[in-house]
Amino acid sequence: MKIYGVTGWKNAGKTGLMERLVSEITARGFTVSTIKHAHHSVDVDQPGKDSHRHRQAGAHQVVLASANRWALMTELRGANEPPLADLLAQLAPIDLVLIEGYKRDTHPKVEAFRAVTENPLIATTDPTIRAIATDSPLDIDRPLLDLDDTAAIADFILAEVGLA
Repeated sequence: MKIYGVTGWKNAGKTGLMERLVSEITARGFTVSTIKHAHHSVDVDQPGKDSHRHRQAGAHQVVLASANRWALMTELRGANEPPLADLLAQLAPIDLVLIEGYKRDTHPKVEAFRAVTENPLIATTDPTIRAIATDSPLDIDRPLLDLDDTAAIADFILAEVGLA
C-alpha cells in the first residue's frame, strides 16, 4: 500500500484537489482510499439515531452497517488521537492512500498553494513536500504543478510512489 499526502493551509484547495485526484486515479484503474485530518471535533453520527445512542451509553466502538456501506466509529474518551500509522493499519489493502492534512507527518506530500490566501509556503521548511500545486509562479527548489491540472498532479504522485 502506497501513501501520499496533500497538505496546505486553509483555503489552499486541498479538498478540491483530493476529490479530483481520487476521481482521476480511480479512473486509471487504481484503488484509492483517503484519510482526512480535522483539527476540530467531527461526528459522522447523528443525535437520536441508534448508533449515536450506543456511543452515548458508553460503547468504545460502534459498527454501523447497511447494504450500501459500513462505518466503524471509535470513541477516544480522553485518550490521545491515534498516530497516522495506526489509522493506516486499519485500512483494507489498496493501491494508494491519499492523505489530506497531517502537515507534520513524514510521508511524501504535494502542497496545495493559492497566492490569494497570503499564507507562507510550508515547503520552505518541510523537505517531505515534493512539489507544489499552485495557481501562481513561485521561486522554490521543488517542481511546480498547475493546481488545476489534475492529470499532471496525478502523474507526478503515481510516478513518485511507483504506480506510473
